[in-house]
Amino acid sequence: MIEHGYTVSGMSCGHCAQSVTEELRALPGVTEVDVDVATGRVIVRAETALADEDVRGAIDEAGYGYEGTVSLVP
Repeated sequence: MIEHGYTVSGMSCGHCAQSVTEELRALPGVTEVDVDVATGRVIVRAETALADEDVRGAIDEAGYGYEGTVSLVP
């Protein structure tokens, strides 16, 4: 399992988180999505590496802004 971290802008509520989650879960290999609306941080767990352009497309489709990747190392 590979964990990917992203920053997403424009989310303000649970519905926002649900929309982003649904779009990201539709990507091949994605098994789990955790969204923190307050920080804009999104953690995606997938069976394989994900292409940034695919993630960006899914977030755009949900109606939010892809701000880039974040390090998952504390």
